[in-house]
Amino acid sequence: MILGATARAAPAGFAPIAIGLALTLIRLISIPMTNTSVNPARSTGVALFAETAAGALIWRVVLMPGEGVEDLGGEGS
Repeated sequence: MILGATARAAPAGFAPIAIGLALTLIRLISIPMTNTSVNPARSTGVALFAETAAGALIWRVVLMPGEGVEDLGGEGS
């Protein structure tokens, strides 16, 4: 709906109304029911890195490259 409101074929001047109504509906209905995210950065981050192999791989390769497999499990393992 939001992209359609800003298309060249859409009536001029109605985009702010359509976008405002769409965001209002999202906030009133979708967020309380499903915890929807309206922020694209937050949605993308959660989709790519939360509870996925991509998040674990990035942690192992980028953030903790010096640790070996034997070091996994914490102290005393």
